[in-house]
Amino acid sequence: MNIFEKAVKGIVTPEVEEIARIEGIPVGQIMEHFASGEIVIMKNSARSIAPMAVGKGLSTKVNANIGTSPDLFDLSTELNKLQAAIDAGADAVMDLSTGGDTVMFRKEILARSTVPLGTVPLYEVAVDMIGRKKSLMDMTAGDFMRVIRRQAEEGVDFMTIHSGVTRESVRSLRSQDRIIGITSRGGSIIAEWMLVNKKENPLYEHYDEILDILREFNVVISLGDGLRPGALHDASDRGQIHEMIMLGDLARRARSKGVQAIIEGPGHVPLDMVADNMRLQKSLCDGAPYYVLGPLVTDVAPGYDHISGAIGGAIAAMSGADFLCYVTPAEHLRLPDADDVWEGVMASRIAAHAADIVKLGAKAKKWDNDMSAARKERNWEAMYRLALDEKKARRYRSQMPSGKDDQCSMCGEFCAIKRKY
Repeated sequence: MNIFEKAVKGIVTPEVEEIARIEGIPVGQIMEHFASGEIVIMKNSARSIAPMAVGKGLSTKVNANIGTSPDLFDLSTELNKLQAAIDAGADAVMDLSTGGDTVMFRKEILARSTVPLGTVPLYEVAVDMIGRKKSLMDMTAGDFMRVIRRQAEEGVDFMTIHSGVTRESVRSLRSQDRIIGITSRGGSIIAEWMLVNKKENPLYEHYDEILDILREFNVVISLGDGLRPGALHDASDRGQIHEMIMLGDLARRARSKGVQAIIEGPGHVPLDMVADNMRLQKSLCDGAPYYVLGPLVTDVAPGYDHISGAIGGAIAAMSGADFLCYVTPAEHLRLPDADDVWEGVMASRIAAHAADIVKLGAKAKKWDNDMSAARKERNWEAMYRLALDEKKARRYRSQMPSGKDDQCSMCGEFCAIKRKY
C-alpha cells in the first residue's frame, strides 16, 4: 500500500507526521483531509526528499516551471534555473523540457532537487517521436505507458496527464468562438491526434492503466487542463467547464484506485471571474486541491505577466486555490532565465502569503506583525531576516548615504515612526 491507501485505512505514516510538523497542524486533521482527497502529499516512494503537502487548511504552495525548448537546450542554464527556484523558495519544480536529451536532464534535476518534481510525460513522448523521425500523430498508448513508467521509476513526484481532453470536451470548446483556441501544448497535441486518427484520447481510454503505474510509486496525478483559456475572452466557456467536470470524475476514479489527484486550472481569467472559478472547481471536484497557472488577469502586460499572475493568484488562493504555478516576466515572450525564475517565484510567493493571511489568520499574519515591529524599532537586520527576499532588501538598503543608519532616504528626518506617537 502507498501512503494514501494507508491513510484511507487509518494508518498514520511518517510522511503524514512530517507534514503535521511542518504545517503546525494536528496529525488527525491532516489524516482527515488526506484520506478524503482534499490534501495530497507529494513524494515518490523512490525518493528520499522531505514530503510536501498541498490542500485544505495548509499554506498555499508555489511551483516553478523550468525546462528546455527545441530552440534552446543548455544543461548548465537549466540547472541554474533549478537552483534559483529552490533558493527563491519554490515548494516544487516542474520540468517542461521539449528539447535536447530530456531523460538525462530529468535525471540531473532529480539528483539535485530538494523539492518535489513534476513532469508532463506527453512532452517526452513527443520528443521521442521526433527523435525517431516519426509523426506525433503516430503516438500510441504503449508509447505513453513506457514513458510514464520510466518517469515514475526514476522518482518523479507528480505528473500532468491530459485525460480530460476528449472528443466530447473538444466539441464543447468548438461550440463557442475563442480568440485563442487551445493554448495548452499538451491539449493541442491530443486534440490534433484525435482529429487525425478519429479516435478517443488514449490518455482517457487507458486511464486505469496509467493509475496502476502511479499508484505503485505514490505519484500524484495532476489532471491537466488542456482546454484552459489562453485569453480573457475565452475564460469560463463551455470547453473549459466541460473539461473541469470531466476532471472531477477522473479525480474520483483516481482516488478509488489509490492515487492522489490534484486539478489544474486556468489560465487567463478576468478579475471578476477568478473567485467564481475557484468555488466552481471545489464544488465539481469534491474539494480536490486546485493548481492554477497565475491566473493572469490581463492580456496586455508582456514583461510584467508575473505581476498580472500574482494579482490573480492572490485572489485565487484566497478563494480556494491551493497551489500556484508561477508566471515569469518572460511569459509569452521567450524561455525564462534564472533571473526571471527568481522574480516569478517571488511574485507568486507574495500572492500565496497574502492569501494565507486571509485563509490561515493569525498563524500567517505573525510574520507580518514581526516585520512591523522591526520597522517600528528601525531594526534593519531583523527586517532583512524577515524579508521575503533578503538579498534584494539588503541591496536596496546598501544604496543609502553613509551615516544615515537610523532612517531610510524616503523621509529622512521627517520619518513618522521616529516620533513618539
